[in-house]
Amino acid sequence: MNRKMMLALFSVIVILAVAVSPVGAVTDGEPDGEGHPYVVLLLMDVGGAPAFRCSGTLLSATVLLTAGHCTNNFPGSPYTGMRVFTESDVDNGNNTYPNAGGPNSVEAVSWAAHPLYETASFFVHDVGVVILQAPGVVLDEYGTLPSVNQLDSLKTKRGLQNVTFTAVGYGLQQINPVFVQADRVRMVAHPKLNQINGGIVGDFSLLLSNNHSTGGTCFGDSGGPNFIGDSNVVGGVTSFGLNGNCAGTGGVFRVDRQNVLDFIYTYYTP
Repeated sequence: MNRKMMLALFSVIVILAVAVSPVGAVTDGEPDGEGHPYVVLLLMDVGGAPAFRCSGTLLSATVLLTAGHCTNNFPGSPYTGMRVFTESDVDNGNNTYPNAGGPNSVEAVSWAAHPLYETASFFVHDVGVVILQAPGVVLDEYGTLPSVNQLDSLKTKRGLQNVTFTAVGYGLQQINPVFVQADRVRMVAHPKLNQINGGIVGDFSLLLSNNHSTGGTCFGDSGGPNFIGDSNVVGGVTSFGLNGNCAGTGGVFRVDRQNVLDFIYTYYTP
């Protein structure tokens, strides 16, 4: 196995939380309640059994936006099924988590990662789409997509640290050597922009803050939205972390690039 493949597999294993293990919420965030009902928990089966989980944003009743590493089929361990759980508090909801068949879960009929996903390290094209079984999840409002290169204007904005995103997801809330706080609850935090169009993120990602003041993302939040400000516009999807403690900064894959929007619009019509 070449070094690039080993790095990609290790990174994804670290980022994805095992579905049947204790899991929790956005770091240093607060329960979302019904604030973002179009953000749902995505459960992936491997070999017919629940194996991994991510978060995602419903763009319509049947189209879910998430990360590429949540929808790509790795050699030797292809996803054999997927479903979403729609409740804000999955553990205390009316469902059969992590299995299929509950009244508040919907099965997927297909899924895909960006067509260039496997041509580079996972975080370079880390976007995916899941198509749900009709009628899907019927809501009054869904997440929306940004315009092409919408985030570029932030590069020259004065007071970069004052640019705030709204991160939502079902991932771990806290990690330390002896304790992991865990509940399958949709959580929300408000990280700030640390880096764009340069440094380690190139032109395809952002670095957002992850600390006790602003909150951030952790394992299991992968694929979840980072909304621009307090809007429902998905600026990017949670992609990677730079350490095993979910602290410092979090990597977000940008949705506003032309090739990314072209891929999503293959499956979704506004």
